[in-house]
Amino acid sequence: MCTFKLSFPHNAQMADVDIKYEEDYVLNARGMTLFTCQWRPSNYEPKALIFLCHGYAMECSISMRGTGTRLAHAGFAVHGMDYEGHGKSSGLQGYIASFNDIVVDCSEYFASVCEKVEYKKQRRFLLGESMGGAVVLMLHRKEPTYWDGAILVAPMCKIVEDMKPHPIVISILSKLSNVIPTWRIIPNEDIIDRAIKSEEWREEVRNNHYCYKGKPRLKTGYELFMASLDIENNLDKVTLPFIIVHGGGDAVTDPSVSEALYTLAESKDMTLKLYPGMCHALTSGEPKENIDIVFSDIIRWLNERVSTS
Repeated sequence: MCTFKLSFPHNAQMADVDIKYEEDYVLNARGMTLFTCQWRPSNYEPKALIFLCHGYAMECSISMRGTGTRLAHAGFAVHGMDYEGHGKSSGLQGYIASFNDIVVDCSEYFASVCEKVEYKKQRRFLLGESMGGAVVLMLHRKEPTYWDGAILVAPMCKIVEDMKPHPIVISILSKLSNVIPTWRIIPNEDIIDRAIKSEEWREEVRNNHYCYKGKPRLKTGYELFMASLDIENNLDKVTLPFIIVHGGGDAVTDPSVSEALYTLAESKDMTLKLYPGMCHALTSGEPKENIDIVFSDIIRWLNERVSTS
């Protein structure tokens, strides 16, 4: 990650005097401008660092605002970055040319934060939602001992068997994705209604022009599929401490994929929380009382591991 940075403190997002919120832009190795943001306690040193990995077509500063503020109130410094082609970062909206580029960009930016003088002794945790869960698992595999733990929210880590396309279809998709990579021809349903239970949050996402709502681009679909297969084939290489939180009524990422990770991972410190009836976006798209339950479990898990450091 290039050290060049454009800094824009942005405290207008919230009137919360207990939290300091800032926005920045950094340049990656490909010369792309990437948006970053952070929430941290205003009046004391944070307990640990948490790095956000958002889902496909989403972003950090708005759609993960609730996560950032809740964790900052709990005493953590929370950092997020919009991937290339997502949110406020540059690039064709909704386009993933290389899943590995996302992983490398996150790795380099997150490491640059961890190496700051004030953070060098802090414990480091990753939090990934949906596709962001795949990013988290790949970051862990890239540097198996660097991260102290992970929170996986309805992670994309396996393709349910009856949804796997025939190998011929995969071959055709691979060839077409190299010829017409940016074409939006992959059919899809309105995922907002399937992923989010709260009507208020559905409208917020629909009105958030930083969230991509078009059909998936051909190369994007191929990269997501191949990333899922890659992670599925390496679940036994997951060794870091983790907690999975997953809605039992998730219609986007089947809860069985989280159960597979829990069963196959080699980690000695694993927690799986399934919430009956909750949806895919269980940290933002549920009624407040349900979101409170999920974050209570996440924060308790974090506090137990920070207190043992």
